[in-house]
Amino acid sequence: MGWVGRGEIRKRPFPNVIERGISLAERPGRLGTFCDAKWKHLAADECPKITSAAVPLSILWVFVLSQFSGSPAPRAAFPATRLRRVRATDWSRRLVRETTLSVDDLIWPLFVMDGSGQQPVGSLPGVNRLGESEIVAAAKRAVDLGIPAIALFPATDPKLKSEDAAEAYNSDNLVCRVTRQIKDAVGDSLGVILDVALDPYSSHGQDGLVQDGQVINDETVDVLCKQAIVQASAGCDVIAPSDMMDGRIGAIRSALDGAGHSGVQIMSYAAKYASAFYGPFRDAVGSAANLGAADKKTYQQSPSQSDEAIAEVALDLAEGADSVMVKPGMPYLDIVARVKQTFGVPTFAYQVSGEYAMLRGAADAGWLSGDAVILESLLSFKRAGADGVLTYFAADAAELLHRS
Repeated sequence: MGWVGRGEIRKRPFPNVIERGISLAERPGRLGTFCDAKWKHLAADECPKITSAAVPLSILWVFVLSQFSGSPAPRAAFPATRLRRVRATDWSRRLVRETTLSVDDLIWPLFVMDGSGQQPVGSLPGVNRLGESEIVAAAKRAVDLGIPAIALFPATDPKLKSEDAAEAYNSDNLVCRVTRQIKDAVGDSLGVILDVALDPYSSHGQDGLVQDGQVINDETVDVLCKQAIVQASAGCDVIAPSDMMDGRIGAIRSALDGAGHSGVQIMSYAAKYASAFYGPFRDAVGSAANLGAADKKTYQQSPSQSDEAIAEVALDLAEGADSVMVKPGMPYLDIVARVKQTFGVPTFAYQVSGEYAMLRGAADAGWLSGDAVILESLLSFKRAGADGVLTYFAADAAELLHRS
């Protein structure tokens, strides 16, 4: 899917602080080569050169530092510099574009239900729960649009939910059945990503097992491993643990490898926040009523945390994650940028249901230009460093990108 290496940021090492002034070898019409004694370790052709003899010392100093810090060199002041020149025409704007958005950057989340037909999700305008035949048709549409992957989320029959979430590791559960059908229909032309968590299957709506009112970690991880194995056996390409239990990535990787699924990827929801933006999703999978007034703050991250996200990502990578995800998306673009800059690994973000609902609702009301805001919002993820975005706008965005 071409994830590795896109958008990586590399910085040159900064030298020791220079303790004295810059020595300049004067030449006619130019300032020559910087030759401060602190830089004697540099080869001659590595020393920065300035070609104007009329550069103020302050600008010269900024330029020198920029050669080692990776910062941009200073520009001349207005009117010599007019940044609008490169914005004046479409061809020029395209030539200097720093960030691009393509269909290859999209992952399409889909909700699947038992039976046939489709059911609208009231809090997600334009999004439906799809029956088994309809979900296969949606997968074929994704292939036709060039979308690389879909992510499936089951709306489990309430009669199948239980305290121990046993339906999660039933090898013939809804999501396993439709995965087999999709793979039979489209093969390897489309990636199938399956969520690993217990909330679609638990009668209490939590992502893990509950004992004495507490979500218990290690026992939950054992169940998640069983869930991952049946999903991989059904033919999914990527396991995406969204539960936020400690140690689950290493345990799932070991379980998959032991079951003969060493080729199945793990996309870890490494930095998943206890966010208020998830409401429509919980309506779509039918877990909102089960969760009730409870919350998930004992295992999902507080929105106040940034350093903690870096620690979570580091642990998941050490345990064998192939890629990582930040969720939600737009309110957490600082986390996306920091993760990408720190680790340089495939990094994804989820434009979650609440984000989608706000933008779609405003567009439907005529307050925003729908097409423009879809593409701008997705481009912002790429600019922050994301390699791809899970978005309910995926099909709409793909059609817009093809037209443009």
